[in-house]
Amino acid sequence: MSGALATILREGLARPGNRVDEVSGPGMSGHELDAHAGLVAGLLREAGVRPHEPVHVAIGNRALDLGTLLGVWRAGAVAVPVHRSAAPLTREAVERATRARFRIDGLGLDRMAETPSPDRPLLDGAALVVFTSGSTGAPKGVVLGHEALARKLAVLDRLLGFRPDDVVVVPLQLTFIFGIWASLLAIRSGATLVLVQKFTHATLAGQLAARATVLAAVPTMLRALLADGAPPGPRLRAVLTGGEALSPSLAQAVRGGWPEAELVDLYGSTETGSCDFCHRSGEAGTAGSIGVPTEGVTYRIVRNDGTPASAGEVGELQIRTQCGMLGYLDNAELTQASFEATHFRTGDLARLHPDGQVELVGRSKEIISRGGNKISPLEIENALCAHPDVAATLCAGVPDERLGEAIHAVVVLKPGLALTVDELKCWAGANLERYKVPDVIVFSDMLPSGATGKASRAMVSTLTLACTDTSTATMNRPPPGP
Repeated sequence: MSGALATILREGLARPGNRVDEVSGPGMSGHELDAHAGLVAGLLREAGVRPHEPVHVAIGNRALDLGTLLGVWRAGAVAVPVHRSAAPLTREAVERATRARFRIDGLGLDRMAETPSPDRPLLDGAALVVFTSGSTGAPKGVVLGHEALARKLAVLDRLLGFRPDDVVVVPLQLTFIFGIWASLLAIRSGATLVLVQKFTHATLAGQLAARATVLAAVPTMLRALLADGAPPGPRLRAVLTGGEALSPSLAQAVRGGWPEAELVDLYGSTETGSCDFCHRSGEAGTAGSIGVPTEGVTYRIVRNDGTPASAGEVGELQIRTQCGMLGYLDNAELTQASFEATHFRTGDLARLHPDGQVELVGRSKEIISRGGNKISPLEIENALCAHPDVAATLCAGVPDERLGEAIHAVVVLKPGLALTVDELKCWAGANLERYKVPDVIVFSDMLPSGATGKASRAMVSTLTLACTDTSTATMNRPPPGP
């Protein structure tokens, strides 16, 4: 009893020459990883692991981490990836949620509790419990099944066409669904996988120059990589991105920096198994489009009252897929609330364009209510990024006594360029309605980001409110109305 993902992983590792490399370690061959998995499975069985029992797996983006996942699955258990450097409060929250007995790091097995975790029918057939903070910050355990993820990998194989001669560089953590599927797909395809323990410009530039043919990275990483111009990537044929909105200006920079590489923007969530929409650089479409549904995905855009939105009208994007989660761990109420009949409620606002492309407008919970006006932070970000001196920006609503919410923005300038707050606000005022011009602008070397490396809108206020230097951040209070 090991599950479909274990079969896929073992078959991939058995391919001649298959290996997983590391930028900060020796890596392991497919044979070595399979042998490691056998030892892990033996340790767990000897310790008395029960079928479908959750087991914490310490993740450090090492090759052996993939062998450990395989070992957990071969033992019939469910893997819970937790980063080795996770904050104590994060680890404690995950431990409380799973009530797991075992934690395994390489071949070190720790017993965290004596009492077995309760029987959970939801975990029957499960492969992973991936914890995601979501919009509330409270950890949610997304239970992903073997069969569903195996179907998704087959879809992605047909969509992306990884080849045995590919070198797939992954600077994404294996606690993150993007990092997980990109790594499993590389192994499934017989490609060489290169795991990056910690993202740095120098590390990624070195991999691109040496051998990378496929790069999987979130937009925040791409932005940092392109800050001083695109490093050479003579063999690069594809750049895969997702996990956060890809701004039109960043997409243009990627295409200009590596003109021979295809840019593939993939939209999805952990709950849906990821990659529900795809937009490729060669396809026409509206700026900011997430493209069209991937194989097996259907969707609808609905108004607040649940009725279908008209073409061009903004509504909530809801997705139906056979590759989605089994549910949230121990939270049937939240699971039920996350679906409208058979469609998962993404919480993302979108609209359909006449060309069939879907454009994201923002998240329903992130919409800023300023003076009674509902404003999408994504709209402001795209407008500010159109300024020739701006490399990146992130906006959020911050409580304000007079306006309800004020608009705060963190802005990253292109290297070597200078711009004042007043100049940028003047420019924004000429390109946006006055009530959409940010009230506070803070210049920073980088956008605030979370544990997975994605830009974090929730961290914007932490940075802007901490800034008291009026030469860096100033208040602008235009009238609340248009």
